[in-house]
Amino acid sequence: FIITQLNNNKPLISTSSHHYIINIMPKPAAEAVKAEGNALFKGGKYAEAIKKYEQAAALDPSVAAYHSNAAACWEKLGNYAEMKREGEECIKADRNFVKGYFRLATALKNLGELPACIKTLENGLGVQSTNPDLKRMKKEIQESQRQAQVKAYCTKAEEQMQNGDIAGSMKTLDLASRLDAGNPQLEAMIGKVKPKYEAMEAKRKANLSGPELWKEKGDEEYKAANFEGAITHYSKALSALENSGKASSPIALKAYSNRAACYKQISNFDGTISDCTAVLEVEPENVKALIRRAQAFEGVERYRFALQDVKTVLQMPFHKVGKANFDLCNGMQHRLNRTVAQLKAMK
Repeated sequence: FIITQLNNNKPLISTSSHHYIINIMPKPAAEAVKAEGNALFKGGKYAEAIKKYEQAAALDPSVAAYHSNAAACWEKLGNYAEMKREGEECIKADRNFVKGYFRLATALKNLGELPACIKTLENGLGVQSTNPDLKRMKKEIQESQRQAQVKAYCTKAEEQMQNGDIAGSMKTLDLASRLDAGNPQLEAMIGKVKPKYEAMEAKRKANLSGPELWKEKGDEEYKAANFEGAITHYSKALSALENSGKASSPIALKAYSNRAACYKQISNFDGTISDCTAVLEVEPENVKALIRRAQAFEGVERYRFALQDVKTVLQMPFHKVGKANFDLCNGMQHRLNRTVAQLKAMK
């Protein structure tokens, strides 16, 4: 072998004061067998070429190119399971050999193992982020997955419509629109479902009370990120409910909860605390209200109150809290404990 100065793409050895790389030269015998394999490959004799590359790899397992060339032969023969195996062996031999990732990804793509294919491409791009072949294949696979998902959504929406679940069908089509707005198949399905949905919604809204209508208008404004407008509608709903003695009704709690979310978005932490408290007076273990109030308390520097709400959530059953909320509260607890400790130390 030959020792040269450090290159980040090569294996290295260290001394007490210097770093070096080792450029390991392929064994001549293995290279000679590889050359025979290359000649067979060019002549279209792929099965025979594979045997030569396997012989070369047996003589020198450290050379990834032998496995890569064998994988190329298996691709020509349409045997993607063997191509996958050789691609994996190629990467084992040299994790910095980018073509190995391309070979393995090609096999996985043809085997229909698309998530594993994407993972392999990402690993390869981690080695060489600008590689055009890896970038192109990743883009193609993601586009293929997107189109397949849209098609699946359209099929599901058709089934839901046929079964009379118009609202569910419209919701499914909304998910599909986020992936590929303007897709002809999707637009055709929307044309079928939307008139039925709008007629159903008009009938439903005609039977809603004033507070229910205001609450729904608030929901629409919230989705449009018009938080001030949403607050206005939620406030009208709550005022009407309070006047009719229904301030603790389920719809009132939803309006309080949603208005608290709006207040939080515009950093009106006092409003958030007040509305979350209204919810918690009726539902003391409402996880969403406890977390929002804790965040608002932290926003107004009432750290001990924030810590109390966070601890309440963390003491609840994990299945009720959920992993995302548990992780959020756990992080908040550590941060708040540090803040409280710092404040004590300053006194």
